[in-house]
Amino acid sequence: MKKILHVILISLFSLTVISCAKKSDTSSTTTTSSPLFIAVGASGTLLTSSDGTTWTTQTSGTSNNLRAVAYGNSTLVVVGYSGTVLTSTDGTTWTAQTSGTSDNLSNVTYGNSTFMAVGGSGTILTSSDGTTWTSKTSGTSENLWDVAHGNSTWVVNGDNGTIFSSSDGTSWDNRTSASGTTVEFNELYYGNSTFVAIGDNGTILTSSDGITWTKRWYDTTYDFYGGAYTASNDSGNIEFVVVGESGKLLSSSNGTSYNTVTSLSSLTTGNIFGIVRGGTTWVIVGASGYISSIIDGESDVTTRTSGTSEHLRRVFYKE
Repeated sequence: MKKILHVILISLFSLTVISCAKKSDTSSTTTTSSPLFIAVGASGTLLTSSDGTTWTTQTSGTSNNLRAVAYGNSTLVVVGYSGTVLTSTDGTTWTAQTSGTSDNLSNVTYGNSTFMAVGGSGTILTSSDGTTWTSKTSGTSENLWDVAHGNSTWVVNGDNGTIFSSSDGTSWDNRTSASGTTVEFNELYYGNSTFVAIGDNGTILTSSDGITWTKRWYDTTYDFYGGAYTASNDSGNIEFVVVGESGKLLSSSNGTSYNTVTSLSSLTTGNIFGIVRGGTTWVIVGASGYISSIIDGESDVTTRTSGTSEHLRRVFYKE
């Protein structure tokens, strides 16, 4: 009897060890709970990295240009040209979704439990899950290039100085006259109670409410393409960053006064299209497959192997 009981106990212990080992193996796989950098670009290019250093090419399933990434509701969403929408739960396997439009989609964001994508000819689409999309009437036929949500307000911008705002994402008010410009806006982001709109001819505008805008002209020699905000840089301070033509990189501690960052060695002199901060690492992407990274507190920019020569339009970090 004792021998039989002893055998049973050993068997139960062995099963427990095997079960724990299996659970441990499973937890090491990439899921939406794992931090991830995602870069997208021309010809369906989609790259991922867990640390911003080593990059893996993922199969996007499309040859259309990919423009932006968002994350919400445990889902990654990528949008691109010809109405392309892709979703993923792990950053590796991507599924094409029906957007209901053939217009180019240029950007997507997640706010107020809603994905919002914008694009050509005033296209605005919304979705709660990234799968089923609903078209909204924007009130403009201008190409829209970006969208942001903050202060309980949606804001979109685009060609010819176009800016619209909305409290519900359905009814939109034209704020173009408040922009005071006719340039093409290329990026829009929100941080520290401030919307920042950037574009061609060195254009930088800021707003606290998406309605009244203030010019922060910097240098009309350069077009600006991308930007980012971090609530705490290596010094523990907030930081707004703008990137653009010919390797231009600006920094601001308040979103209003910008300075050229000249302390970074080995930064490309080519066009920079996107920048993001994840953990203690900044990642920069740009023309001809350019990817580089900077560790907080360091001045050396390290060029990384992207595995592609396609233009990379944006980079996103999912915590």
